[in-house]
Amino acid sequence: MENHSKLEALLFTQKISQLGKALWKAIEKDWQQWIKPYDLNINEHHILWIAYHLHGASISDIAKFGVMHVSTAFNFSKKLEERGYLTFSKKVEDKRNTYIQLTEEGEKLVIDLLGDFKPANHTVLQGASSLKDIYGKYPDILELMAMVRNIYGDDFMGIFQKMYTDIEKINLTKSNQENKQKDSTEREVV
Repeated sequence: MENHSKLEALLFTQKISQLGKALWKAIEKDWQQWIKPYDLNINEHHILWIAYHLHGASISDIAKFGVMHVSTAFNFSKKLEERGYLTFSKKVEDKRNTYIQLTEEGEKLVIDLLGDFKPANHTVLQGASSLKDIYGKYPDILELMAMVRNIYGDDFMGIFQKMYTDIEKINLTKSNQENKQKDSTEREVV
């Protein structure tokens, strides 16, 4: 930190704080709108999302990767268990930690949510669309990812990357299934 002037540090922290707050407000609104039909809140959706991609996780993992307090992760996971989306367990070799696993109904819910994603309803995407038009892709946000890696570590970023690789696999699988159904329907029509 000694390499930076106090003014430079102040300007950066204020800029990132103001932009972060403004962006979070839009993200939060978009996210709530997306999950509202499923009677979920953001923490519940995030827990389902993490459990899906980690194929089960400890409450500590949920808290770490969900960037929430352990009690928040536990309490919202309990609510999801009551609704039949999660199960709780302890491992024989690790009685200290509580683990959660998606039920079949929970897994179906995650897949349904992905299917119901509507890009036109997301102001963050609309805000980035001019950049996509110019560069042919959405911003990579590499500097932001580097900052998050420095704050939360490599484990966090590894899970972050795994989630997005999984989404690509889900979409590819779904696309392949839709194409097979289309081919099958076209053959029946002929």
